[in-house]
Amino acid sequence: HRKRKQRVLFSKVQRKQLEKKFLEKPYLSYTERDQLARAVNLTAKQVKVWFQNKRYKTKERE
Repeated sequence: HRKRKQRVLFSKVQRKQLEKKFLEKPYLSYTERDQLARAVNLTAKQVKVWFQNKRYKTKERE
């Protein structure tokens, strides 16, 4: 069995930047995702998953 990666809690600053970008554009290109990941000091994969989850949660509320 592979060990699960530990959960990473994003800082308030990171969340705020992710939220801001999400409101501007809920779907990011690879380039935008990489740029945002570097800006908030996360991996592109973390940003991708955050956006996927955010879209799901947003859709769920409708």
